[in-house]
Formats: sequence, structure tokens, C-alpha cells
Amino acid sequence: MLEKGVTSMVTLKYFSPELFKFLRELKRHNDRDWFQANKWRYEEFVRDPFLRFIEDFAPRLRAISPHFIADPKPSGGSLLRIYRDMRFRKGQVPYQTMTAARFPHRAWKEVRAPGLYLHLAPKQCFLGAGLWHPDPDTRTSVCDAIVRDPAKWKKATSGRDFKAMCELSGDSMKRMPSGYDSGHQFARDLARKDFMCVTYFTDNQVCAADFLDQVTKASRAAAPLIEFLTRAIGLPWSANEKQKPREVLRVDAPRLK
Repeated sequence: MLEKGVTSMVTLKYFSPELFKFLRELKRHNDRDWFQANKWRYEEFVRDPFLRFIEDFAPRLRAISPHFIADPKPSGGSLLRIYRDMRFRKGQVPYQTMTAARFPHRAWKEVRAPGLYLHLAPKQCFLGAGLWHPDPDTRTSVCDAIVRDPAKWKKATSGRDFKAMCELSGDSMKRMPSGYDSGHQFARDLARKDFMCVTYFTDNQVCAADFLDQVTKASRAAAPLIEFLTRAIGLPWSANEKQKPREVLRVDAPRLK
């Protein structure tokens, strides 16, 4: 259900084939001189359309869960930087050859929290949702939740909309982690390193007038999985739930004596 004032259909094209043309050329000419000469193309065909997309996606994401963030700020928001961090990447090319945005749970700075990730690159466009490479404690919390309520996990990953638009993805362990039954009905899921799903889009779909609607539809289809993961690690999902500081506080630094 959309927020009040949010229309169910959008007939606005955010992206054009110029986005993919720019990224293909950037891959061939990944240096500062070329980028500076073509920076206007990045801003006109990549950055600015994506920021408009994020702004329009924000109320739709809040309608799924108000605890997830779609921030259209040009710097420090959902849109990832095209500039690589070169401090520890000597000899690497200076620019990303894709563009992407993240839509995390509000607790993402305190814990490894679920989120959504929209990735656009020539012939490699997808929406990812869930937990990617969670730390051992977070992974254990998810596995315990699967064992505790397998019916809810099955519902989250086997619903009609989920199966129509999403597929489970990510890496898995070669062996069942200790403490879990290898004969469990979801043994394969208990061995996952990542708890996530993906929905793929063609370049033409990205450039279509209904792309925002398609991303919204995929996000709703993935919502049961995201909700399961969110609740499994003790974070709020619904509007009437509040974040409890003690549930997200992690102290990794040694105590001072």
C-alpha cells in the first residue's frame, strides 16, 4: 500500500540509453582527463536521473517499511560515489564503471542490517535485497530464527510474488555450520553466507517509463524476506516499532583501563 498522495503508476523515464553509453565509454577511457571532459554527461545522464529516481522511490520504500532509507542527497546519501577510494588501490582505475544506490535499514551504521541495493551497468542491472556477507553473530541470529520458525522462513521465500520476481542468491558454506542439523528441511539455507535475493532487469527495462514501478514491485515481492531478516536480528520493521539502543549497540574497541 502506497502512502497518501503517492500514485500507483509513474510514466516518467529516469534513465536513457545515454547512461549505458557513458558507462561503456568510461570503461574504455577510465582516466581523469577523459572523465573531466565528460563529467557533464555523468551529471546529466547518470547522477541527476538517479537522484530523481531515489527521491521518488523514497515514499514507496517508506510504505514498505518506514525504517529503511532512500536519501536523495548528492553526497552522503543513497547514491554511491563514482569515484574509487584510491588510498589503498594503487594502480587501480579511478572510477566505478557502474552506478548504484543503497537503501539500508536506519541501523546500518551500528550493525550489519538488511537493505536493498540497485545496481545499473551495461547488461548487468539488478535489485538486491537482504543481508550480504553478515558477520558471524548476525548470521547465527538469522539461522536461529529459521530453525525457530521454519514456516515463516518458508513463507518469506516461497510466496507467489517472491517466486515470480525474485530468486535467492549469494554464497554458501561448503559444510553445514556447527550446531545445526544437516537433515533440517532448510539445511541449504542454514549453510548460506548471504541471505539475499535478486531481481534482474534488462537495459531496456531500466530505460522504460515504468522502471520505478517495476523496482517498487520487486521491492514489495522481496519485503517478506527483508522483514524476516530485520526481525531476526532484533531491529524494528513496522511504523509502531521503535529501535532499542541496546539491540544495536556494538562495542568492538578494547576498554580503557
